Amino acid sequence: MLCGAATILPRRHMASRQTIRYGPAAIGSWWSLMMTSARTNAEGGMETSYGFQSVGEGEKQEKVNEVFHKVAKRYDIMNDLMSAGLHRIWKSAMIAALNPRKDAGYHLLDVAGGTGDIAFRAIEASNRLARATVLDINGSMLAVGAERAEKNGLRGNLTFVEANAEELPFEANTFDAYTIAFGIRNVPRIDVALSEAYRVLKRGGRLLVLEFSDVELPLLDRVYEAWSFNAIPRIGKVVTGDAEPYQYLVESIRKFPNQQNFAEMIRRAGFSRVNFTNYTGGIAALHSGWKI
Repeated sequence: MLCGAATILPRRHMASRQTIRYGPAAIGSWWSLMMTSARTNAEGGMETSYGFQSVGEGEKQEKVNEVFHKVAKRYDIMNDLMSAGLHRIWKSAMIAALNPRKDAGYHLLDVAGGTGDIAFRAIEASNRLARATVLDINGSMLAVGAERAEKNGLRGNLTFVEANAEELPFEANTFDAYTIAFGIRNVPRIDVALSEAYRVLKRGGRLLVLEFSDVELPLLDRVYEAWSFNAIPRIGKVVTGDAEPYQYLVESIRKFPNQQNFAEMIRRAGFSRVNFTNYTGGIAALHSGWKI
């Protein structure tokens, strides 16, 4: 697990990526290097962060779009690689927490949900009575989701919208719930996206955000990050022929705010009763907030 090579960029070398070889004797220096790439705090700052690289204003979205154009057809495999298959359990827990109403009046907005994974689960949990709007900025992801919806007989419950999470094309007070799973860290202006979530939710509506987070168990944090930075890009290259999207994705996890800081961002957007639940020692966390 700890042998081989991975390409990472410490903060002090923003201009170019640096190849680091990991072996038992190098783990201490590797850990110190990881610590130089500090997580974003509650003030934000991921607008110009493309993984560990610093990019110009307005450049991040295009780069992220390209990542997901590349992985759209292998999205489930990507999530399996990123979570060792645990994302399926975490998503089921997210839907259990959501507990969508079993009536046709219930309307979910699933953002960055192009392939439909969360929306499909929510509709099934409502006995196929609820409606869901799946919004994604990436057309390739939406195409995969629409195709899957047809195959699963769910097209009548779903609307697919290509739009930006920072500028939702909906009236205020429209949705009963807003979900986003493993997508918020790819949004350049996270604070703006959270404010938009608050705007489009009805009073009494709920926000649920599932995202990779800060591992809080001793030793597991080092093992997980060694696995992420060393193995995942290499496996991604074998499976999809391209390691770069996976390199960005593992770096973006390391830059994302920890649980407490992200919860504070949700509060600043106006949400109440904000809390989070760690999954698998904090590898992922489910954040919840209410519009009251």
